[in-house]
Formats: sequence, C-alpha cells, structure tokens
Amino acid sequence: MPKLIQISDCHIDDQRLVMGVDSQKNLQSVIEYIQTVKSDALLISGDLTHHGTLSSYQILKKMLSPIKQPIFVIEGNHDDAENLGQVFKEHLFKTFRLDNWEIIHINSVQAGKTSGLASEAALLELDNTCLNSNADHVMVVLHHPIVPMNSSWDDELSLENPQDLFKVLDKHSKIRSIVFGHAHEASEFSRLGKKIISCPSTALQFNQETRIGFNEFELNKNGTINLKTQWI
Repeated sequence: MPKLIQISDCHIDDQRLVMGVDSQKNLQSVIEYIQTVKSDALLISGDLTHHGTLSSYQILKKMLSPIKQPIFVIEGNHDDAENLGQVFKEHLFKTFRLDNWEIIHINSVQAGKTSGLASEAALLELDNTCLNSNADHVMVVLHHPIVPMNSSWDDELSLENPQDLFKVLDKHSKIRSIVFGHAHEASEFSRLGKKIISCPSTALQFNQETRIGFNEFELNKNGTINLKTQWI
C-alpha cells in the first residue's frame, strides 16, 4: 500500500525566527525523520513560507533537497503565487496518483485574505476531475479547514463557503478523505463516511501542543486510510 507523508505550514522565512520559533530548525527535524522512513510521496499543504519572498522559497528548496520521494505542494494564504511558481513549478499539482488513489487539489486561497474560498470555477473543476477520474479512491487536499475545529482556532479564518464544497464532495462516493492545514493543529472528523483530517504545523501549533508534527497516511487498496500523526 502507498504511504503519503503530509507536512504543512512550514513558514520558512529569510530570518530563522518566525512567530517566536526557529521554523528552519523545526522543519529540519522533520526532514531528517522523513529521510529515515519509506514513503511514496511528500505533500506540503500550503504556507510553505511566511512572507512569500523569492529567497525564502529558495531556502526551503535547498532544505528539501535531501528528500528522495516526489514532492507535491499547494499554495497557502502566506504564499506568493508567482514566487512559489518560480521555485517550485515542477512540484505544483492539480492531481497525482498513488496506486489506485488519486490526490486532487482544490485551490482555496483568496488574494489578500487569510480566510479561504472555493470559487465556482474551482468547484466545477473538482467536480469534473472526480467524474473523470479512473482511480478507485480519491483524497482531496486544500489549505483551509472545511469544518469547525472545535478548538481555540478562529473558524472565521477557515473556508468561507464549506457548504458549497460539500455539495461537490457529497456527490462522489470515491472521495474517501479531505485533508488540509492552516489551523496549525492535528484533528480528525468524519462526515458521511469521509475522513476530514487536519495537519499540524512543522513550525508551531496554535493550541497548547508544544511539539511540531505531521501526518503519515497508509492508503489501502480497499479505500480505508491508516493515519498516524507523528510528533517531534
């Protein structure tokens, strides 16, 4: 069965200290761990950098260079689309396959805003991609939370129109899970048989958790998922 590692909200900057922590040092600890385990792909679900500078993406790219697995990235609200594309062009994706699973990205980033929005165009593209997918199972990834986090997280900073997204998600039985970052915490929910999973940050958590973390997924052929959140 394929194994997918998801990291999120790295917040790499030109300066090492970000939000009171050394985000480069923390990410390096995660990278060292990833090199020791067998996996099929690394997914970074947004906020790769803190201010979106070109040099911060270059720093991150160098940090990730020891990773041998394919790397797939999506944009977060802290990212600069142009600079991200310049450095990580070959790692941006709309879909990729792992065995009989397809991982599909829907963009939720709004220019100049912290909260997310699934545009009509993005929803239509997701719907069509699911309809045309010949995979047995689908995982959808976006940056913003799509459910209330039931924590100290401000849900107004999540996806503004989750019901519009659910209208699409509910149509497709092959969608097994939806994963995201942004909230800097590890949580798991369920809706109509679909797992909804939040990824912790490699920089710092916004709740009382003092460790950094990331998710490991085993994607089973029967559509079930084994999730383990790793903490450092």
